[in-house]
Amino acid sequence: MCILKNSLVQSHELIARIVKEGDTVIDATAGNGNDTAFLAKLVGETGRVYSFDIQQQAIDKTREKLYELNLLERVTLINDGHENLDKYINTSVKAVMFNLGYLPKGDHGICTKAPTTIQAVQKSMDRLAMNGLITVVVYYGGDSGFEEKEQFLEYIATIDCRHYTVMKTDFINQVNCPPILVCIEKYQ
Repeated sequence: MCILKNSLVQSHELIARIVKEGDTVIDATAGNGNDTAFLAKLVGETGRVYSFDIQQQAIDKTREKLYELNLLERVTLINDGHENLDKYINTSVKAVMFNLGYLPKGDHGICTKAPTTIQAVQKSMDRLAMNGLITVVVYYGGDSGFEEKEQFLEYIATIDCRHYTVMKTDFINQVNCPPILVCIEKYQ
């Protein structure tokens, strides 16, 4: 049994501790729909998941997954950048999940970028309920993500500690740029 789990598993464990039936949550990067489905199960029949992606391919894959799992009615799929979430959501949310990088098995040239990611995180923080949580899994290896990673980590260091706790989990002895987990909790 592994106690120190990878960043994605840790993000799921933390989100599962706070999201309950009836909550409103955001998957800021729909990708292949795994986090959207995970969140849809947590919010139950009375909750709502808003799932964003700039690629129609990702929205279609997510829709298929949700349909197969009979979770589609709990989710609003939005084919737009997560930096525009304020155009779609005007209520508080309990949790927001981000996976930075590119769509797995997709075009590596289409990926998240620091300016829009930071904008989306700021807007997410504005909508976060008290004791709500934002998780950001930062994928940065290979052919993309190094610049976004550096700019994002610089940004999170500036978040007001009077209102938010920010944590970064980094695996320092693993090869191939293991993903970094960043969590932002609102407490005031």
